Amino acid sequence: MTIQQALETIHQQIQTSTQLAHRPESSVTLLAVSKTKPNEAILEAYQAGQKAFGENYVQEGVDKIQYFETQNIQLEWHFIGPLQSNKTRLVAEHFDWMQTLEREKIADRLNEQRPANKAPLNVLIQINISDEASKSGIQPSEMIELAKHIENLPHLCLRGLMAIPAPTDNIAEQEAAFSQMEQLFEQLKVAFPHQQIDTLSMGMTDDMQSAIKCGSTMVRIGTAIFGARDYSKK
Repeated sequence: MTIQQALETIHQQIQTSTQLAHRPESSVTLLAVSKTKPNEAILEAYQAGQKAFGENYVQEGVDKIQYFETQNIQLEWHFIGPLQSNKTRLVAEHFDWMQTLEREKIADRLNEQRPANKAPLNVLIQINISDEASKSGIQPSEMIELAKHIENLPHLCLRGLMAIPAPTDNIAEQEAAFSQMEQLFEQLKVAFPHQQIDTLSMGMTDDMQSAIKCGSTMVRIGTAIFGARDYSKK
């Protein structure tokens, strides 16, 4: 299957899921997770109509962003991995979105290091919705406090929430975690009516339908588009 065919399949699945949820298909954005994939694969996806790409590794992402800038190809780049404080400048200077914000210190650094000639960096607060020790993200009870902090940083734009629930084949468990996220998302919108809170990033290949049913506005799909990943270089 080509990348174009894979994207067509994913869009069909999104269309089916949104119809079942009585939502417009346009209410869900597809983020193509391109980590470990070469520029040629990203170019193929772009030529098939894909514009938004997610990267987990800072330097790899920056290299790709710079390559496509030299080609005069305008893409939207999302950082979706854990971010160490010594790498914040690269994300602040090059990415359009940072989806995994979980600490005030990181928010402060991103705000200070965002170039003045760029639009504010779009950020999502990552919630550890399944309370997994191995996962990044804050507890739901900490959401409002972190959001208040971000609200006062002029070079950041709080857009919503992101989560990676514990993997499970149990549909009821999937929907329970995603429903919790939807409730938090609604709380955030009510608490910050003057912020552009419009993005709930949740759902991957195996749980996309449940995520869309529970209000996801952005699904993060990688392997189903680009094929299996080779981590041997990491």
